[in-house]
Amino acid sequence: MTSAPAIGFEYRPSRLLRRALLAVAALAVLAVWLCALAPWMKWFLIAGVLLATRQSLRKVEDSPVAAAGWSAANDWTLHLVDREDVPALLLSFRMLGGFVLLRLQTARQGTQVLLLAPDNSDADIRRRLRMRLATVQPGEAVPRL
Repeated sequence: MTSAPAIGFEYRPSRLLRRALLAVAALAVLAVWLCALAPWMKWFLIAGVLLATRQSLRKVEDSPVAAAGWSAANDWTLHLVDREDVPALLLSFRMLGGFVLLRLQTARQGTQVLLLAPDNSDADIRRRLRMRLATVQPGEAVPRL
């Protein structure tokens, strides 16, 4: 089999994910508000939902990754916001409809999760990634310990 061409793409956090997180948080607040708990408990739970939502949004928006690349030799490289290129290891991936979710591990930044959605990536890039990821054997994406 011939080697697959390299794939590179710029990355920015998805606005769709941000909207989905806010919608889920709003539904959680509504569910707590409508339940039959004491008012002090409702306020306590609503505060917890809002704090968890804020933490999740901050984690999604503060990604240090500016771009990523997958070479023909199956090596991943992440280009960080501070203009540094770091090697990465593909831990796992999921394809959810038109979305591609990648979990990559670097030595210094730890695990980085990249969600490629219709609003933050090109459809051709996602298609090429899905096709190439389909050739990865189940054990290849996970590091051998």
